[in-house]
Amino acid sequence: MDLNQIRKEREKSFEWKNIKPLKEAIDKLALTSPKVTSYTLSDTIEVELDKSYQNQYQTLIEDCAKLMLPWRKGPFKIGELFIDTEWQSFIKYNLLKPHFNLEGKVVADIGCNNGYYMFRMLEQKPKKIVGFDPSTLFYMQFKFIDTFINSGINYELLGIEHAEFYEEKFDTIFCLGVLYHRSDPIGSLKSLFKALNSGGELILDTFMIDGEDDICLTPKDRYSKIPNIYFIPTVNALKNWCYRAGFKEVELLEIKKTNLNEQRKTEWINSQSLDDFLDPNNCNLTVEGYPAPKRVYIKAIK
Repeated sequence: MDLNQIRKEREKSFEWKNIKPLKEAIDKLALTSPKVTSYTLSDTIEVELDKSYQNQYQTLIEDCAKLMLPWRKGPFKIGELFIDTEWQSFIKYNLLKPHFNLEGKVVADIGCNNGYYMFRMLEQKPKKIVGFDPSTLFYMQFKFIDTFINSGINYELLGIEHAEFYEEKFDTIFCLGVLYHRSDPIGSLKSLFKALNSGGELILDTFMIDGEDDICLTPKDRYSKIPNIYFIPTVNALKNWCYRAGFKEVELLEIKKTNLNEQRKTEWINSQSLDDFLDPNNCNLTVEGYPAPKRVYIKAIK
């Protein structure tokens, strides 16, 4: 697979009519030579700006950020601007944080969105971080934030299917909230397995259903109003997928029901959110009548 050719093709999206204004706004912002006094990689990724710079360019910063709706993962604070994202992503990150150590490792985040988790990972001083996500909008959001942080993170407009062909292997791969979007989950897990170094670890979360049987839910049309949800396994079925993909160990880290504190509608998205996806008369069901979203978190070892 020629990844360089794929990269060239995907860079053409920078000229799309809905993306080109975003790129131009980020380029304009970069020309102001942002003056950052400090940044904090905590629950809210916060950038403190030089006061004179902030006074001069805060409106430009806000206008640029608002061009990029919807903001899904975060939150972020740039100067006086608070981007109150749909997901309070620190809840998931803090749940997983005790289960990994990234110091000196080569790390990938598959389906990295705007890079929130990757920015958080910087505090553990990995050797390298590579993000994979084919969404040009999310890439632009990342570039906006990274205009201030200058992280050194490598963001690739590539997908999970490209991971095994990447120019280097990874010690740790994160794949959070991606697997249920794949029509061939075992094939996707095989690609992640091949992308890891020997002894490497995959940290993954996906939707799940309760039960001890080795089965999965296959929604007829949509799940929580989302069209591209294909398979929702029991924990045992997910473990079996991992073993079939080649992983030798699978550790259950956590099971957690998604709630309205973690995912909710804010002014920074222009669409519906979890509250709209649930049965108004029974929060334990989706609007389609399926079990409400619950996630399983695992670590799988190659």
